[in-house]
Amino acid sequence: MLRAVIWISVMGLALCRPSENHLETESGEVRSEAMRRLLEVFGMEDPPAALVRGHKQPPQYMLDLYNTIADVDGVTKDPTLLEGNTVRSFFDKLHSEQIEFLFNMSTVAKSEKILTAELHLFKLRPQASLTFNRHHFCQVSVYQVLDSSKKNVSQGKKLLSSRLVPIHSSGWEVFTITQAVRSWMSDEGSNLGLLISVRTLAGLQMDLKTVRFASGQNHHHSKQPMLVLFTDDGRRAASLEITPKGSDDSPARPRLPFPSLPLSGAARRSARSTDYDEGGEKMPCQRLPLYVDFEEIGWSGWIVSPRGYNAYHCKGSCPFPLGQNMRPTNHATVQSIINALKLTKGIETPCCVPDKLFSINLLYFDDDENVVLKQYDDMVAGSCGCH
Repeated sequence: MLRAVIWISVMGLALCRPSENHLETESGEVRSEAMRRLLEVFGMEDPPAALVRGHKQPPQYMLDLYNTIADVDGVTKDPTLLEGNTVRSFFDKLHSEQIEFLFNMSTVAKSEKILTAELHLFKLRPQASLTFNRHHFCQVSVYQVLDSSKKNVSQGKKLLSSRLVPIHSSGWEVFTITQAVRSWMSDEGSNLGLLISVRTLAGLQMDLKTVRFASGQNHHHSKQPMLVLFTDDGRRAASLEITPKGSDDSPARPRLPFPSLPLSGAARRSARSTDYDEGGEKMPCQRLPLYVDFEEIGWSGWIVSPRGYNAYHCKGSCPFPLGQNMRPTNHATVQSIINALKLTKGIETPCCVPDKLFSINLLYFDDDENVVLKQYDDMVAGSCGCH
């Protein structure tokens, strides 16, 4: 009889305890949902395929642009530096012996607003035997191909940009081709490429050995022809104040301490668990580190920069009376008074939340191995206050 009771008790415990498989399944589902929501934050349905690092190098132009608008952690230096919130670079798919190019722009969403499109061509120095050419300038014109069978006559092409270029110069030449890209986006089938014409000031066709542009086929990848596209995907920040990092347009008042050391394992517990420090004292509202490591998430295979960023989080209490160092709103001050005087039941103390947010920038490879620079609003807690 005793044996039967023990057996029944053990079986009951086994039934009440969740199985390891169930816990693993639940954990997998939570991770899957968390990753899906994180991709939504970054405006993606699926992460781009990971590249073999070192196999593909991002264009120097895109690296320089990223370093101009973002600090080492990817945080935006000045939101006004970038037109729109997305910059894409595309390499030529045609690899023609002639000066004509074709760019696959299928990764650009129809909903994106085309702001500016540029064709970047690297002009090579003339060959040594042609150094003493009597011409000093040439007219370089960029045409949109309208009909592949008639691209050598005026009816088959449309002039987009034209200007004088020194024959003996070397370096990048940039031409605006926004008009063509907008037409390609409205009708994908109309993308028949671009054609370059090089003529003397008298209008005569010049020898391609005299004026040469690097091609993706015969020259170093750093000099490949490239289309750079500036767009805006319509994703905008919430109503919180978005301020350039390092700017100070708020009224002068004491700043909260901003710790920069990584949190210990114990300190990573939920803010709901405790607002007390190690000495048992209540912590005032403050900003604490919260590092997002893209390698831990599994995204390091396609993200060029940054390797991660400090999102920060707000934690602590907002006790009465609220001092100016807690950056309270008028509403929070009134709420704190009502709570302290217990004038109305169920009124809690104000909450410690971000009151200033910064944007971050991501430089990454998309599924077609194009390099994309994208700016995301509301990603870093710049400061915390009682609201």
